[in-house]
Amino acid sequence: MTRKIELLAPGGDVNAVKAAIVAGANAVYCGLDTFNARNRASNLSFDELNGALRLAHEYGCEIFLTLNVVILEHEMAALFKLLNQLVNTTLDGIIVQDLGLFNIVKKHFPTLHIHASTQLTTHNESQVEFLARIGATRVNLSRELNLTEIKILTDVAHKCDVLTEVFVHGALCIAFSGQCYSSSVSVGNSGNRGRCSQACRDEYEPTAMGNKHPLNLKDNSAYFDLPELVAAGVDSLKVEGRIKGANYVHTVIDSWRKQIDTFVQTGNLIEDDSSLYKVFNRNFTNKFLQGDMTKNMFTDNPRDHSFDHANEKSNAISVVQIYDAQQELAAEKNDIDTLVKKKIEFLDISKRELCFEFAGQLNQPFTVSIIIKDKNDITLSNKNAEHTQQIQRFEVQSQMVMQTADKSVVDIAAIDKRFKSFSNANFEIKNMDYSNLGDNLSIAFKELARIKKQVAFLLNEGKDVLAPVELPKLVNHQKVDKNKTTLSILISDIKDVHLCDLTNGDVYFKLPESFRTDNDKYINVFLAHPQLIPWFPAVLIGKDFEEAVRLLEVVKPKLIISNNTGVAFKAVQMGIDWIAGPLLNTTNSYALLTLQEDLNAKGAFISNEINKPQMRNIKRPNNFKMMYSIYHPILMMTSRQCFFQQTVGCKKPRIDASCMLSCKKETTVTNVKGISFAIDKQKGGYPSIYNHEQFLNMDIVSDFADKFDEFMIDLTDIGSGDKEKLDKAVLLAHFQDLISGQTHAADQLNNMVKVKTRQQYLEGLNS
Repeated sequence: MTRKIELLAPGGDVNAVKAAIVAGANAVYCGLDTFNARNRASNLSFDELNGALRLAHEYGCEIFLTLNVVILEHEMAALFKLLNQLVNTTLDGIIVQDLGLFNIVKKHFPTLHIHASTQLTTHNESQVEFLARIGATRVNLSRELNLTEIKILTDVAHKCDVLTEVFVHGALCIAFSGQCYSSSVSVGNSGNRGRCSQACRDEYEPTAMGNKHPLNLKDNSAYFDLPELVAAGVDSLKVEGRIKGANYVHTVIDSWRKQIDTFVQTGNLIEDDSSLYKVFNRNFTNKFLQGDMTKNMFTDNPRDHSFDHANEKSNAISVVQIYDAQQELAAEKNDIDTLVKKKIEFLDISKRELCFEFAGQLNQPFTVSIIIKDKNDITLSNKNAEHTQQIQRFEVQSQMVMQTADKSVVDIAAIDKRFKSFSNANFEIKNMDYSNLGDNLSIAFKELARIKKQVAFLLNEGKDVLAPVELPKLVNHQKVDKNKTTLSILISDIKDVHLCDLTNGDVYFKLPESFRTDNDKYINVFLAHPQLIPWFPAVLIGKDFEEAVRLLEVVKPKLIISNNTGVAFKAVQMGIDWIAGPLLNTTNSYALLTLQEDLNAKGAFISNEINKPQMRNIKRPNNFKMMYSIYHPILMMTSRQCFFQQTVGCKKPRIDASCMLSCKKETTVTNVKGISFAIDKQKGGYPSIYNHEQFLNMDIVSDFADKFDEFMIDLTDIGSGDKEKLDKAVLLAHFQDLISGQTHAADQLNNMVKVKTRQQYLEGLNS
């Protein structure tokens, strides 16, 4: 086998990065303290990042930086400042969720390689094609996919010159990544900002099946699926765990390194995975990967399973046996700790020492000698290992000789002014030696600037130092029709089509996530009612994506709303106009530009996660509609797994194709605070959990009448749970009054909608 299989490790702090490197990772992904989806990890400082880059590259290991959150408009200046720093490092790639970052990097920082985060929920072929178009060099596929689906997407990616990456070990989310709002809704900490509070791990009141943790999945491990992943063409095997420590990272990466090397060399697998159970785990499952989603993917214990596994392995039953098993594991954990500390003890990421020697005499060139002193340990296996210092020396000369000073003197002050800036994230200036520089001599200052530029080139690993890019000023264009704000409605049942007669606004028809193959049910809906505008969901996998595309081909609508970039990509190819739905998490002006410039979007819904100040300065592109949903059920999470197996129970041992198409169960789960959440399963839909409150934001109508072209209300019954069904015609009439400025409308809506919130509009996303 000649194809490289990358082992990609988490690096939540400096020691974890070091542990990953010595354990044999080919690459490490880590984050800074900003723009990072693991806010709870220790993360790295910018100086530490530069040190980690230097260390990793000495070991032939790459470093990727996570910038995998949605970006707010007021953060753009700080983001540009960071990107200006990153382009002058040796960073190997950035991991990105926000669509606006693709636009920024492609236009202003093209030397940075972009990896599309799992937060982009990539699960169909055209999403991969879209990401390739906007600049992704690698795509982290949704972790809910099976091996067949992974192979199909990898084949497409390789045709687009894009690599694929798959999570093979670590924690599993019950929800589709990028489509979970439970933490945002319940405690105001969004997973899209790296602040997930892990509501899926929370304790709930015991369900009918007796489970207190009905949403808690076992950890993922594809340790024995390596041959199939290789056969699928996957380029990178990714281990989750940036909030875990060095011992965990070293143990897991070392185990996977041995597994990969053994398979490459012999074609066989190591059958013993016991080392993986010695560090934190919730027991393991590979059921998503196998496409065999059974109820044994769940565990009612969200805590560490390693001690339970030790008991099971030893068949410990009695108190004495359990004590002995626990003591043995504790000793093994202590041995791991000792081993890792010993391995990383002498790995140094401190700044390199930098010394300058300046020399020059009359009628001789001005010379700058650069001496770099770098600590490196080259005897890690030696018990008496000591630091050894490597020294590099460079010399730069002027292209003209020094002359007797007329006015300007090249003295210590002039040199200091130009060279002290080299004391930065990579270097600490220890000495500046002027002993061989003559007095009262001069050289053209433009020549001194040229020398400094050459020194910067040498200190930057032989790369030109790129000049800072200023944050461009975007034009805020007027509304498409500056005197008009419309009200649109969303329905999902043909019984509600009569509402079209009660409004002059657009009527969207919500499509399910799953379709019967070659069934024209929804095609016929749009052919019979051409006034309805198709609304596509966020997740469309495999044959369901193909059926969604077939609907476009047959119906040929003039306009669609899509929460899925794959469907949008196909629509553009067919000449169909589209608008980005609210589940594309659009939070800034540059995301709007990406949608318009790369995907020909005609408009976009602004995310419901952001508040009034956060959306105030978003700039509208020219001839582009901005929209916002003011009334809807609040989606907390959507899953490919089944929520009913652990709650009300299900006779089926595993999820099959008929579950999506026929099941329409509903129930609730109640947390220990007594708050209940509706679990809803529509025919053709994925199981979803909704907040107990309805989203109702009437303030935005007056706050931003000049900003938004359209406000939307959701009149579907999806996610309503056991709430009283309201008269949709009356609701619509009240909302129309609200949009037209009638003062009584707010009171009427407050009287009708009893359980409601606009908390997200008040709190927004945490910075």
